[in-house]
Amino acid sequence: MEIFWFLPTHGDNRYLGTEKGVRPVTYSYLKQIAQAADSLGFKGVLVPSGRACEDPWVIASSLINQTKQLKFLVAVRPGFTSPTVSARMASTLDRISGGRLLVNVVAGGDPAEQRADGSFLRHDQRYAEAGEFLTVWKAVLAGEEIDFSGEFINVEGASLPSGAVQKPYPALFLGGSSDAAISLSAEHIDVFLTWGEPPAAVAEKINRVRAEAAILGRTVKFGIRLHIIVRESSSEAWAAADGLIAQVTDETIAAAQAAIAGFESVGQKKMTDLHGGKRDNLTVSPNLWAGVGLVRGGAGTALVGNPQEVASRIKEYADLGIEYFIFSGYPHLEEAYRVAELLFPLLPVELNPELETGIKTNLTGPFGAVNVKRQHPVTAE
Repeated sequence: MEIFWFLPTHGDNRYLGTEKGVRPVTYSYLKQIAQAADSLGFKGVLVPSGRACEDPWVIASSLINQTKQLKFLVAVRPGFTSPTVSARMASTLDRISGGRLLVNVVAGGDPAEQRADGSFLRHDQRYAEAGEFLTVWKAVLAGEEIDFSGEFINVEGASLPSGAVQKPYPALFLGGSSDAAISLSAEHIDVFLTWGEPPAAVAEKINRVRAEAAILGRTVKFGIRLHIIVRESSSEAWAAADGLIAQVTDETIAAAQAAIAGFESVGQKKMTDLHGGKRDNLTVSPNLWAGVGLVRGGAGTALVGNPQEVASRIKEYADLGIEYFIFSGYPHLEEAYRVAELLFPLLPVELNPELETGIKTNLTGPFGAVNVKRQHPVTAE
């Protein structure tokens, strides 16, 4: 089970849909989250992409030397960079990180954002473009020289002598729910990602990707993107979920849903359908809560409950074939610690050996805690 965390390069907060408790994007804060994830035993972090986000390649590059084992899942956007230039960037980051790069292929879902960056292709055209892009990208990173003439991509004598540390190239991830996304994944992608839909819907999607990949003689791994709200008791967890959207107004929900309605993403429509823009029925499957999606696009569901409940739901997804779990929680620094403390002992994860064999600090003696018989902490003489 590969458990990843999330870098909030668009900003972090304690309450959704409000300026209250907002934490701006600073390098210091992102470094804290990355180093926490690294030391706690998360295998990697997702570095998101979008016009509201800091550039994922710059962020990942800047944090490589601040971490030791953490992998960085960084977005590539076909259509905005040539496949050879993108491959060179991937090769460089993979080598300087010692093989800690993973690549998230983003074909786009918000037409307004696509047009703002200069792409006027329709949904299925973007996936066709991504297929041509990946044909060249994969070939040059694998050490081949390629001539390619397609509808969107044309190169002559393309090659990349430096290659990459990971062979034949860093693993490719892609999230999607459309027929075009599934077909592209079956042909090119190593790890297919889904957002946190109910298990039956996830199983159906997995089976479709497996079947199409098998026709091409390929196998694909699977991952899921979810928020986590875990507390020591179920009642505390659900109170935290309610608190996350406690500051949200009906006007904020309406504005967010109007903006999301313009997305062409099939997966986004599935997220929206889970709650319908209403607060009154947000539990869409046992321990699966759709409240996040009321005010933000993308991953809109969270697993909510005590450690045993949440771990059981995670294992249900694992039983379907999910191997990669990309989690997040608000705010991301504190919740990284909470997830590691409460969930990792219940899941089949490989903990950081430095944590298991490191020096143990006594936090229960007179110098590690306040002596209950005194008004002030005991201090050494």
